[in-house]
Amino acid sequence: MTISEPQPQVAEYQITCRNIWKIFGPHPERVKATLDSRLSQSEIRERTGHVVAVKDVSFRVRKGETFVVMGLSGSGKSTLVRCISRLIEPTGGQVIIDGEDVTAMDEKELRRLRRRKLSMVFQHFGLFPHRRIIDNAAYGLEIQGVAREERRTRAREVLKLVGLQGWENHYPGELSGGMQQRVGIARALAVDPEILLFDEPFSALDPLIRREMQDELLNLQKMMRKTIIFITHDFLEAVKLGDSIAIMKAGEIVQTGSPEEVIMHPANEYVREFTKDVPRSRVLTAGSIMRPAELTVLETASPADVLALMERSNNELAFVQAEDGRFLGVARRDTLAQAARPPVGGMRDLTDETTPAVAPATSLANLTRLIVASDTPLPVVDDSRRLVGVVDRTSVILALGGAE
Repeated sequence: MTISEPQPQVAEYQITCRNIWKIFGPHPERVKATLDSRLSQSEIRERTGHVVAVKDVSFRVRKGETFVVMGLSGSGKSTLVRCISRLIEPTGGQVIIDGEDVTAMDEKELRRLRRRKLSMVFQHFGLFPHRRIIDNAAYGLEIQGVAREERRTRAREVLKLVGLQGWENHYPGELSGGMQQRVGIARALAVDPEILLFDEPFSALDPLIRREMQDELLNLQKMMRKTIIFITHDFLEAVKLGDSIAIMKAGEIVQTGSPEEVIMHPANEYVREFTKDVPRSRVLTAGSIMRPAELTVLETASPADVLALMERSNNELAFVQAEDGRFLGVARRDTLAQAARPPVGGMRDLTDETTPAVAPATSLANLTRLIVASDTPLPVVDDSRRLVGVVDRTSVILALGGAE
């Protein structure tokens, strides 16, 4: 009998930041040890001459997730992402990547991490003006010692991936700003990193090119499923790109959640101000606004009993499920009332199986079109077609109107 080796378990979270601090000044450790947490950034600066850029920040990022850190200028978001890669040394706390403590790494280990596992894309493209596009894209591989032809082959692949096929032999000065940023992304992808850190990469681009780059990143992420931390000051960009969003203010994270959670349940007035102009129809989903179905019955239930239950509870509809939990359709009170008396058999013959059902991920924009054409609440079903909730016109209108 052969005994197989135990398979290593894949951690749910690839990046864990624990109590990260960054204090700028001559004695950051001393200030951290004596800091009064009730003081504001300006009060700390006036009393100590130090700047608390990141204050006791903790969060986790799942493998393959796009985690967006959003905040206004001076909120500490760019300092935080540099602490993760240790381009800036944290004053305190831990950064754990795939079980390894980045904050405890020596220079050799840190170089290995940056060259093999982690790449950064900055707001300023940082391309070499005297090098052709193909050599800019291949630069990370050159640093790794990869042979010239091999790295150029890989560079051609990633340039094609970002839509720059045919531009390999041009120089950066011959490209538009959006194209140069694509080269920066290609350079980061060429080393095939597991983790990508983006520090406001699209901020310097005009609105049209910026939207194109956002769409490009979304398309790339569908193919690659990299772990991404994306820094931005634009809440609409955060909502569009992020699986999860962390909102920073004065060096602290004030709320973390999915775009739907942040929009539907802002933690405070600061977050509420960001969310008020968001086009909710593009962000909210059936899963975020649904409510439980008031009355569900099995297909094997007695129609007479169901009718009596509907009359007692004053419900016009019952949602009918198979014995294995699958949603089948809806039964209407008037249909049951008009059936032959006394009704015999189960509910299947009295169930309307043409009722449209929607997935939890269905957008509010699509729900609006469907609910207008339906005289009943829309059933929300999961991948196994199990009923998880319903959406009616009232919940759609309230969501569009901004109700939490």
